[in-house]
Amino acid sequence: MSSTLPAHSPISIMKKFIALFLNVFICINAFAQAYPDKPIKIVTSFSAGSGPDALLRNVSEKMSKSINQAVIVDNRPGGNGWIAADVVRKAPTDGYTFLQVDNTHVALQQHLFKKMPFDFNKEFEPAAPIFWTNFFIVVPMNSPWTSVADLIAAAKEKNGRLSFGSWGVGSAAHLGAALLETEIGYPMLHIPFKEIPQVYNAVASGDIDWAFGTAASAGPLYRGKKVKFLAIAAPKRLDGYNDVPTVTEANGPKNFELKTWVAIYATRGTPKVVLDKFNQEMRLALLDPDIQKNMRTFGFEPWFNSPAEVQKEADSQSKKFATIVKTTKISID
Repeated sequence: MSSTLPAHSPISIMKKFIALFLNVFICINAFAQAYPDKPIKIVTSFSAGSGPDALLRNVSEKMSKSINQAVIVDNRPGGNGWIAADVVRKAPTDGYTFLQVDNTHVALQQHLFKKMPFDFNKEFEPAAPIFWTNFFIVVPMNSPWTSVADLIAAAKEKNGRLSFGSWGVGSAAHLGAALLETEIGYPMLHIPFKEIPQVYNAVASGDIDWAFGTAASAGPLYRGKKVKFLAIAAPKRLDGYNDVPTVTEANGPKNFELKTWVAIYATRGTPKVVLDKFNQEMRLALLDPDIQKNMRTFGFEPWFNSPAEVQKEADSQSKKFATIVKTTKISID
């Protein structure tokens, strides 16, 4: 009497399912162990020589030594970050092409632009965070202001003529100033520039009254005593700038915060084992003492989180940006 089970019996089907599951598990495990077996490319929307670019190159060098594969940085600036993103979204979802972007690309643009070339959050998913940094209120060195309260008083007095600069409509500096306007209840005059350095040179010369800037963008002029920092838009003071109070401490709006962050994204659908591996390697690189020292130079704070936590942060900021854009009626065709 044969003991062979019918091909469609529950037990037979279960055995096939288990065998299939084991094969898939073995394949995924083998892929994870082999990854990466060729060079990795990170396309960045930041210009060569900028703070995020310089840090990424240092991190990439550390990662290369750890994974025994080259990690190549490919600068594709311009086009609101869409040029770099378009290169990556057309690449295979195999974990060998990544994208470096900041929170404006991830959480702001969909609210700011009336037309988008593609839906960023449908095309990409987080792989690893790199850093975050808060903004200072930057004023000329000879400014009579000594606190945020002085700035608010001047905004009230000038009634729309107090000028602030940014590197373009919808930039983080512009949105931050627009948020401050809504908080204090007085309008100010936005002066957009084409490039970031132009903003702080204009502050230093007194051509504009103030601007939001980071330690990376405005720090050199601050150290050269060309500008001063009234306050930092953060919950606490920044190491290395301990004499600069928070906006709250400087008699500005309570709990006012403005920060930007930079992370690595992958094309959506990249295997989870790849994202986890990349995230782990990024974490190891950021923990390196040399990298930590380099980050302090730029005023960057290392950011350690899982891809899921990065997504939560992006969703949270998206809601905040949506509110700011709606309130201030800022939009770009």
